[in-house]
Amino acid sequence: MATTDLSESRYSNAVRLILIAALVLMGLWFTYEVINIVFFFFFAVVLTLILNAPTMWLVSKKVPRTVAALLVFAALLIFLVLIGWLVIPRMLEQLTQLVTNVPLYYQNLKTELSGLLADYPSLQKKLLTGKSLQNELPSVVNIVTRLGNFSLSIVSGLFFLIMFFSVVVYMLISPAPLIETYLLFFSPKNRPKAGRALARASKMVVGWMWSNVVVGSIEAVATFAFLSYMGIPGVWVWAGLALFAEMVPKLGLYIMAIPPTLVALSIDPVTALWVLVFFLALNELAGDFITPHVRASTMNLHPVSSLLVMLAMVSAFGLVGALIATPLTAFIKAYYEEFYLASTSSENVAEQVDVVLKRDV
Repeated sequence: MATTDLSESRYSNAVRLILIAALVLMGLWFTYEVINIVFFFFFAVVLTLILNAPTMWLVSKKVPRTVAALLVFAALLIFLVLIGWLVIPRMLEQLTQLVTNVPLYYQNLKTELSGLLADYPSLQKKLLTGKSLQNELPSVVNIVTRLGNFSLSIVSGLFFLIMFFSVVVYMLISPAPLIETYLLFFSPKNRPKAGRALARASKMVVGWMWSNVVVGSIEAVATFAFLSYMGIPGVWVWAGLALFAEMVPKLGLYIMAIPPTLVALSIDPVTALWVLVFFLALNELAGDFITPHVRASTMNLHPVSSLLVMLAMVSAFGLVGALIATPLTAFIKAYYEEFYLASTSSENVAEQVDVVLKRDV
């Protein structure tokens, strides 16, 4: 009898494990299939948390929540329309000129490289007469074509924007029911921690956005001024890229420095060297002095942790992963500190760190 009960118990446990594994696999599969919706909702939550800060300021001034939310959202739309009206036409015009002149830049680049490699005939032959460099231009064209193929049509793009901003407006006007639903996912014991973690993540996300605006504006103005002085074509395009480069921490400005440096190299090697030095200096100045000072009071994220999350997200999801990496790091840090570090003793941690650094064992 005991043997029969034991067999039934093992059978029940095995069935339970199989069901749990099946549910986990189905959950992972479903998440993979709707990952775009997950990103959509995450972006909406991040933007809502950012807009909630000025909304709550207006509420503190006795403005009704609905009116305050609509005022903040209207201000955002006016700002976006104003930026689009002032900047986008110039960027499109210069981008069209850049694309049109790509063959010319390509030939000039080959000429400049031929002169620079004159003392290295074998390397010159390999780079300039082989197929590797000659095939770069079609590769660039193919990349641009693929980007165009993946871009949303006007109708679908408008529908997406309307849906996105509608979700943001609904969450901004009436966030309480969503927050209550979120808190109900946790046990009564952990709900205070969940609330504090979300509040801390919200503060960090707001700091991230403001730091992007401040540092990105500084980098964009500096890029526009320097490249205009050096006579590099497409300054509005490069300044626009610099404005958003800070959204990819540490690496963004390095990546966006490549196209203007190549354009400058097709004009003059010395000019290209100055452009490269400028972007290196700007990135180090912003990354080591300006950005940490701006983000210190709100985010306090170690650059290594941000880079690790960003590289993982880029490997998994590409450009979208890079854009959400920093706010995702903020959420991870907030919940880790609230649910784990808050219950962990920090006694003697400084001494142990000193032992590791000095290897004093």
